[in-house]
Amino acid sequence: MFKMLQEIKVLFQKELQLEWRQKYAVHGLLLYLASTIFVCYLSFKARQESISPITWNALFWIILLFIAINAIGKSFTQESAQRGLFYYTLVKPESVIYSKILYNSLLMLGISLVGIIMYSWVMGNPVGNMTLYIIALVLGAVGFASTLSLVGGIAAQAENTSTLMAVLSFPIIIPLLLFLLKLSKSAMDGISISENWDEISVLASLDIIVVVLSGILFPYIWRH
Repeated sequence: MFKMLQEIKVLFQKELQLEWRQKYAVHGLLLYLASTIFVCYLSFKARQESISPITWNALFWIILLFIAINAIGKSFTQESAQRGLFYYTLVKPESVIYSKILYNSLLMLGISLVGIIMYSWVMGNPVGNMTLYIIALVLGAVGFASTLSLVGGIAAQAENTSTLMAVLSFPIIIPLLLFLLKLSKSAMDGISISENWDEISVLASLDIIVVVLSGILFPYIWRH
């Protein structure tokens, strides 16, 4: 167990170093985020059209979903076959997938927090309970990262990775997205956290299940 934690730590540090060397990737995601928010602004606020809280909420989660697919899809596609073989001889497959999930979770959490700040500044902020909305963002970031990391690992073993990833992730992401929309809608209405423990528990359970399944399934995927 201790050895696997050390491997996860080393692989996570490797991901950070690679991202630091290739800053254009994060900059591209932030540009994509800003551009999408600006398009939403032109579609509604610039025309002096009112936007309902439900539409505000749905637009924001759609933006985050597409950014998550773009950000996490490259996790395995940028790894060469030679590098994968090198990892195969040195570390456990569980360490590889958990390091990817950890890094992608932090990346998505950062993008989500930046996104809500930019989105609120441009589109206004009708959220009644911001604490509950931040909880939804954290659970959503971990859920998107864990699910898409596992799907990315599966898709990387086949050709036409981006298409396969979109197809495989759709039925898995939809239930998660529905619960996120329900929880964030409660935050929009200003409902307290204590009245939303069921949704929070379900989302946390979904995140844990996907993380555990990733550790169980990924070794079989990696060996083939």
